[in-house]
Amino acid sequence: MIKFKDNFYFGSASSATQSEGAWNEEGKGKNIWDYWYETERFRFHNEIGPYEASTFYKNYKEDIKLLKETGHNSFRFSISWSRLVPDGFGEINKKAVEFYNNVIDEMLINDIEPFINLFHFDMPMCMQELGGWENREVVEHYANFAKICFENFGDRVKRWFTFNEPIVHVECGYLLGYHYPYKVDPKGAVQVAYHTSLASALAIKNYKELNQKGKIGIILNLSPCYPRSENKWDLKASFIANLFANKSFLDPAVKGCFSEELIEIIKKHELMPNYIKEDLDIIANNTVDYLGVNYYQPRRVAARASLPNLEAPFMPEYYYDYYVMPGRKINPHRGWEIFEKGIYDIALNIRDNYGNIEWLITENGMGVEGEEKFLVDGIIQDDYRIDFYKDHLRWLHKGIEQGSNCIGYHVWTFIDNWSWLNAYKNRYGLVSLDLNTQKRTIKKSGKWYKELSEKKGF
Repeated sequence: MIKFKDNFYFGSASSATQSEGAWNEEGKGKNIWDYWYETERFRFHNEIGPYEASTFYKNYKEDIKLLKETGHNSFRFSISWSRLVPDGFGEINKKAVEFYNNVIDEMLINDIEPFINLFHFDMPMCMQELGGWENREVVEHYANFAKICFENFGDRVKRWFTFNEPIVHVECGYLLGYHYPYKVDPKGAVQVAYHTSLASALAIKNYKELNQKGKIGIILNLSPCYPRSENKWDLKASFIANLFANKSFLDPAVKGCFSEELIEIIKKHELMPNYIKEDLDIIANNTVDYLGVNYYQPRRVAARASLPNLEAPFMPEYYYDYYVMPGRKINPHRGWEIFEKGIYDIALNIRDNYGNIEWLITENGMGVEGEEKFLVDGIIQDDYRIDFYKDHLRWLHKGIEQGSNCIGYHVWTFIDNWSWLNAYKNRYGLVSLDLNTQKRTIKKSGKWYKELSEKKGF
């Protein structure tokens, strides 16, 4: 039997924009997703936007009851900056404070520990109009928002995160044109990345000064970079891919500094951000207490087969090609490789290269399109999801046995939720959601997850 410690965290993760709905109710301001959907809804799968999501704002009591019924002893959710502080930095929305207080209290009544994340891709539109993360002023407004959260909820919440997957708003918003403001601006991307690390450090500084006796970290989507072969050029390609994909945020968050090799590349391409020494000191002196890790798939790379286009905007792929490994296991619905051992390699990397800092898996999951075809007697028979969890948990357990300081496993996600540009194309939940009626039904995986949590293993 695979057995975890009695105090191991089992739970799931969500985000405000993907779950709350009530996008313009009770004083909430617009975020970039509300605005983008309002102005260009053709970009969203089946033109479904975030206005309703999974109606957590209205149905949180029922949902927390379902968290209990699916074995959660912890749950990670995010606070909507645009709901709590509608104009970004001014007056606090009392209705939002009341809502988040109610959610926290309801969770604690049900013995579910809240893990709160402060930013999950959801920049308030008024802050984006100032330039978003490109603007140092927005960094200060975010740090103030974080302090408001700590002051209102930190008496009961003892596990915080500053950001979820910050590299996503860098890559998708400022390099690849996938997310708003859908720019292709390498220098802007580097500025955004630097300001995000600074914002995280400032939030940590504010938290420590309040002395609330909790822990604060950051959530990174780590993707181990595997070379195609042991050829020195393939090895170099994977080394550079790792600098961008993982170390860019992992090093400043845990070590308080940026990788020298990464800085050299940024300088070579004349992409250095604007910064001052005092800000570097803030990053150096305000590192995380613990780390959240989202793991979905590996990153396989090879030496470039052709010269990069020197006329094109800089991309990290200037230094490597992506490599599709023959015979790989794949999720046919999502198109992502399934490589369970990656979670073990992450565990040992944290143990060996990052001071064996306390960490947990904050997302791991399998999205499936057309999941209704697995409906039998009213319940989704998602054995494939159970197998996915088991296979990853075996490798995670092996990493823990070898000394990695992992304290929990959160899946993505509790209930089928709205997912950015993909809307409801892929379902990830332990609980299924009927979009027409908002009826919630626990899937087979949700029942299994309760057994897992109660037995602390399988």
